[in-house]
Amino acid sequence: MLIHPIFDKLQTLRFFGMLSALEEQIKMPDIEKLSFDERFGLLIDRELIDRQNRRFKTRLRKAKLRQNACLEDIDFRHPRGLDKSVIMQLACGQWIKEANNLIIVGPTGVGKTYLACALAHKACQQDYSGLYFRLPRLLQQLDIAKGDGRYGRLLKSFAKTNLLIIDDWGLKKLIKEQSHDLLEIFEDRHRLRSTLITSQLPVDHWHEIIGNPTLADAILDRLVHNAYRINLKGESMRKKKSKLTKT
Repeated sequence: MLIHPIFDKLQTLRFFGMLSALEEQIKMPDIEKLSFDERFGLLIDRELIDRQNRRFKTRLRKAKLRQNACLEDIDFRHPRGLDKSVIMQLACGQWIKEANNLIIVGPTGVGKTYLACALAHKACQQDYSGLYFRLPRLLQQLDIAKGDGRYGRLLKSFAKTNLLIIDDWGLKKLIKEQSHDLLEIFEDRHRLRSTLITSQLPVDHWHEIIGNPTLADAILDRLVHNAYRINLKGESMRKKKSKLTKT
């Protein structure tokens, strides 16, 4: 039996995992001891794993996470009020399945962004789509989209994303138009998709930075009431990681 035409056909069909597994099987000296069913099962398993990995890499690339973070590398020893059991519970992804939100609050440098990216990374592994934005950049993108006619399409893409990460919430007070744009996003996602917010500002002060009382009530009603909360504290972890010496 000629094997090279089979390689070509698997390549054409884009069965890359099966192709790699077949090449490996041919080189194995004891492969003939396995039955046809066993060998074929191994080929199918490899193809399935390969496709899962490719989908994961695609989701991760599209998420555009700010940091290459994963849950296994989270530092639970640093004194910042981070409960490992809570993070492990969130890592299961049930909160995303139930379309709940997550709010991470704490001073600068305590690892809010890293934690958010690590949870988003895990979500991508679990077949959820994600998208990361710093709030200033998100507002900028919305403003540009209004000018070039992409505003509606942009809102639709946000509405379809399983996990939207908005970093650096509350750095400065919003104007009415910005608050209205955020309300449109949160209205489309409410009870349908999950949103993860990180902020230095305690939730009790969010009403102030949104400005307009009516819009603030509407935004917080859709964002806060079905949200898990993580409140971090302590000194910046960047001081610990810095290699610079004081003079």
